[in-house]
Amino acid sequence: MISEKMKGLVANSSVIRAMFEEGKRLSAIYGAENVYDFSLGNPNVPAPDAVKEAAIEILQTEDPVKVHGYMSNSGYEEVRAAVADSLNSRFGTSFTENNILMTVGAAGGLNVILKALLNPGDEVLVFAPFFGEYRSYVANYDGVLKVVPANTETFQPNLAAFEEMLGPATKAVIINSPNNPSGVVYSEETVKRLAAILEAKEKEYGTSIYLISDEPYRELAYDGVFVPYLTKYYHNTVVGYSFSKSLSLPGERIGYLVLPDTLDDAEDVICAANVANRILGFVNAPSLIQLAVARCLDEKTDIDFYDRNRKTLCEGLSACGFSFIYPEGAFYLFLKSPIGNDAEFCAKAKEYNLLIVPGSTFGCPGFVRIAYCVSYETICNSMQAFEKLAAFYGLAKK
Repeated sequence: MISEKMKGLVANSSVIRAMFEEGKRLSAIYGAENVYDFSLGNPNVPAPDAVKEAAIEILQTEDPVKVHGYMSNSGYEEVRAAVADSLNSRFGTSFTENNILMTVGAAGGLNVILKALLNPGDEVLVFAPFFGEYRSYVANYDGVLKVVPANTETFQPNLAAFEEMLGPATKAVIINSPNNPSGVVYSEETVKRLAAILEAKEKEYGTSIYLISDEPYRELAYDGVFVPYLTKYYHNTVVGYSFSKSLSLPGERIGYLVLPDTLDDAEDVICAANVANRILGFVNAPSLIQLAVARCLDEKTDIDFYDRNRKTLCEGLSACGFSFIYPEGAFYLFLKSPIGNDAEFCAKAKEYNLLIVPGSTFGCPGFVRIAYCVSYETICNSMQAFEKLAAFYGLAKK
């Protein structure tokens, strides 16, 4: 028999993944070109050629024992140094290799830092809408997830509610900007206010509250929007990063944690994170791809591809009469459901071969997520289906 905890997790398995599997089923029936799968944030842009070239060169020239072998739990020293140097150059920070821990993607990094920090019963606050897997990551270490209700006017964090929900048991806060699923970028004003609230609460309770900035979409920001680097605003910030979106490498599972020296008990936190990386079973991040991304830190995915999708999708949905917040980053659009039951709306959309994800999955019912990291043809061809869906609900064309 499986564990009682796993029974609940299996019963409530990812809606996003379920939609993805449904897309494959429908494609087999109707043809892939007639199914519009906006369920999964799986980049449709290939990785830059430099990644392949780096991997090939490493395999041809480097010692194979090194390339395929163990290294420090925190990763190759030269890789971590390269990451630190890149961050320092971009953001005016002063990190060293000791502040970088290479991880098995952003998800692995989040589990590592939560394992390092949480005692049973410790509270972790998140802002709705949020990536639903945070629930499981916190539960993995018997933490208590508390959801700050969404500000559905702007989808900037609801700081008034946040301040009231912080308490002596708060150990960490997870934020995600550019945000999955809203596409909103948290403004510098928001970040400064958030930091001030956290500093005041640390003093009030005499505790350390760690801000975990989950940043897989940092490089996907449009129209010159500014994405603040959180370590510069709050001393107890940990940054989790992934190359899944910035270099279109989701299946390679490669990312890193930034653990600044400004953290309370920094030496202990860094040591605990390294141990957590080992005992969680990761041991170390994948060796070959570590070495490859270290040579590609200045490479970028084709953001113009996503930008064209974003603009075309927004124009089309707006013309249909749908309402949404215009996304500033990532590759998601958060659409307001024309009915209160977002799951029912998604079920109706599926009748038109449109696969979208209920906002309740992200702690924000009444909305749905559309992942536009698909082919441009999918965006264009889906508009007739969205028009029919809008007509069913009596939305007025613009």
